[in-house]
This record gives sequence, C-alpha cells and structure tokens, in this order.
Amino acid sequence: MNKQNKIYWACQIGGWLFYILVNLIFFELTSSTSLKDYILFLVLFPSGILITHLFRSFIHKSNVLQSNLFYQIIIIIVSSLIEAALISFINALLLKILFSSDSSLNSANVFWNILNFSVVFFVWNTIYFGYHYFTNYKRAEIDNLILEAAGKESELNSLKAQLNPHFMFNSMNSIRALVDEDPQKAKQAVTQLANILRNSLLMNKSKEITIEEEISLVKDYLDLEKIRYEERLSFELSIDPKTLHLLVPPLIIQGQVENAIKHGISKLPAGGKISISSNLSDSTLSFSIINSGKLNTEKSITGLGFNNSLQRLQLMYGKNAEITISEHKTNETVETKIKIPIKNKNI
Repeated sequence: MNKQNKIYWACQIGGWLFYILVNLIFFELTSSTSLKDYILFLVLFPSGILITHLFRSFIHKSNVLQSNLFYQIIIIIVSSLIEAALISFINALLLKILFSSDSSLNSANVFWNILNFSVVFFVWNTIYFGYHYFTNYKRAEIDNLILEAAGKESELNSLKAQLNPHFMFNSMNSIRALVDEDPQKAKQAVTQLANILRNSLLMNKSKEITIEEEISLVKDYLDLEKIRYEERLSFELSIDPKTLHLLVPPLIIQGQVENAIKHGISKLPAGGKISISSNLSDSTLSFSIINSGKLNTEKSITGLGFNNSLQRLQLMYGKNAEITISEHKTNETVETKIKIPIKNKNI
C-alpha cells in the first residue's frame, strides 16, 4: 500500500469514527441513547466507508476528476443525494429486520434521514474532490513549468546545433562555392538557411506546430546538408497527407534527423540515405526516420537530446508517447521511431 492509499484509509476510518462519536455524545447529552441507536451507529460505520469507497472507485474509473469544475460540482450534489438515499435505506431495512419497526419507513422520516445524510456525504465529496482538484491543478502547473523549461532547452540545443561554427562555416562555404557555378542554387541555399534560422527563432512562441511546418524545416535542413555532402547524402520523404495538419512539438523530427546525419551518414565514407515517413493508425501518430549506419554500442544512444525529446513528448501526451532507436543489421540501417497519441482536437 503506497503512502497516498494509507492517508486515504486513515482519513476514511478516522473521519467516520469522529462523526459517529460526535453523534453519540450529542445523543447522550440531549436524550437517552437506546440499544437501537448503538446498533444503527455500529452499522453506519462500515456502511459509510463502503459507500464512499465504492463511489471513489466509480470516480477513478469514469475519469470524473479530469472533468471541468462545473461538471464536478453537479456530480458532488447528485452523488451526495444518491449516497444518502442508499445509507438511509440500509438503516431503515436494519430497523425493520431487528425491531420490526415501520416508523422509519414513513415519508417524513425518509426525507429527514436523506437530508441529514446528504449533508454528511456532501462534506465528504467536497473534501475529496477539493483535494484532487487542487492536487491536479498544482501538478498541471508543475508540468507546464517543466514542459516550458524542456522546450526552451530543446530550442537552445537546436539553435546551438544550427548556429555552431562548423555548421555555419560549412553552409557558407557550400553557398560560396555555388555562387559562380550555380547562382540560382546559391540563392535557394541562402533562402533555406534563412528559413531555418527564422523558424527556429519563431517556434518558441508555440508548444505545437503542424507536421507540414516541421517537415518544411526538415527539408530545408536536409537540402543544405546535401550541398555539403553532395552525392554522399540522399533523402526520401513519405509523409501521409492525412497527417499534415496534425500537431507536434517543434523540432521533434528535425532533432532526430540531425542525429541521423551526425551519428550515421557522416561516419560512412560512401555516405547513405535518410528516409522519413509518417503514419496515422488507431489515434496514434507514428514517424519513422531510417538512416544508413550502425548503432555505436560503446556510447549511450539516449543522450541529452534524446532524453529531452522524450521528456517533452511524455509531458505533453502522456506515458504512451515514446521514441525508440533500433538497428536493422540485415540492411545496415538504424531506425528511430516516434509515437504520439493524437488528441481528439487534432483529428
């Protein structure tokens, strides 16, 4: 039993014991307490715990705690009345069985019993929902701060990779070599470099961008790298048109493409190929980045950039989001897979 469950059961048992003791003391001070009262309170203890615990199970299975505040308030009020009616019925039935009493079943007694118990359950439900509401609010606030920090870190890492002296030096040298032999291609390369720089600076304004925007950035990056590697680098894009409008975190694909070139293509004397594809199946968006090369078993494949991307995905889309890297020895390629559960608003 974890710490949270221990606290829950301590509050359950302690809360109902406190309620029963207060009522017994009140009855002792105001009137004589009969055997019937003691039996009813004895039954009230396990009945109250059972009903509230079953209601707790219903809350978790139906994901009520994830609903908006107005809907939660309605649930609190309605459930309080249902729980009160249920425990009133249990008490009335017990009286009927043990004491052959019908007085507890008349409409006036039933009404007052339900009214009294509904106040008790309303307090219980309010405390329980209130605790989880503020806990979820605090957790969401922390997750947003972590997500923002992770996004900033990824953005800075990407900018460093694109603006580092080697990248800039190689790109500018490649463009300079093109000025005389192919001026039109040189102009295109300058435009692509400007696009990369501009998009990298502007993407920090959004937590998500469309796949179409992300792939456009990836293509500009690959076109520039192709000037540098020439025939040693080829690439193929196979993006499902149905996925182009879907949202992904900025630079999530481009970061993996950079890794494919840095750790794969650049290590091969003859160069290689990068294939990028997307697929949407069963509300899961999948990307596959396949590059020529082998995994370096001497170094960890889950470096800072990989962990950063994985953390951002799981903060935004939950634990079902994942990035995996595997080696296909038959054709000497490395595949990076990205899986993202699609929100309803994206479909």
